[in-house]
Amino acid sequence: MSSEKPVSHFLELARGMVPPMHPAGRPFVAGAAIATLLVRLRFKRLGVVLGLVTAWVAWFFREPRRVTPTRPNIAVAPADGTVSHVVDAVPPAELGLGSQPMTRVSVFLSVFDVHVQRVPADGEVVQVSYHPGKFLSADLDKASEENERNTVWLRTVNGHDLVVVQIAGLVARRIVCEVAESEKVAAGQTYGLIRFGSRVDLYVPRGSRVLVEAGQRTIGGETVLAELPEA
Repeated sequence: MSSEKPVSHFLELARGMVPPMHPAGRPFVAGAAIATLLVRLRFKRLGVVLGLVTAWVAWFFREPRRVTPTRPNIAVAPADGTVSHVVDAVPPAELGLGSQPMTRVSVFLSVFDVHVQRVPADGEVVQVSYHPGKFLSADLDKASEENERNTVWLRTVNGHDLVVVQIAGLVARRIVCEVAESEKVAAGQTYGLIRFGSRVDLYVPRGSRVLVEAGQRTIGGETVLAELPEA
């Protein structure tokens, strides 16, 4: 009995240190693992290299658990990364929200960041729109208008309209969105993923108090990007 307790404790610690994987990554990891095993049968050194690649792919698709702030009337970061822009901008035209500018906070994700996207606030999905486009570098300001993107319009429980945009980049060629119109969502909930380098824009109402600046790091589902206006 005494020997079982340290083992179970170690396994519990290991589970806490190794984040779970997003389901979209499983086919990639399985394919890389099979290729590693086949190559290793004939080329051991190359098999070791492929084993490291497999581990990196599994790490790339990680979906760590996050503790989301529960105080009302805030918008949390939809992604891990670095704030690249905080500007006033008109929301994506495909939503039909008009020409009134909102405040846009752009977060750039490198290939080393967690690549799942999270809901910024409790509410309901009003509209989901996909827009084909270019694959410019995601850190460019014009990437918001010209790159391939997937847009989610969210109405919070306090009646605020928020817009979250997943934007493809130079390497990213696949955007995954797992929410649908009229769906109830919760702040911090994982709703999508962009494969291999990208950018996520969050539009909040004018009059919101933005709490981050360009160059600051964000943690998806935890970092508060803005305090929304009083309802």
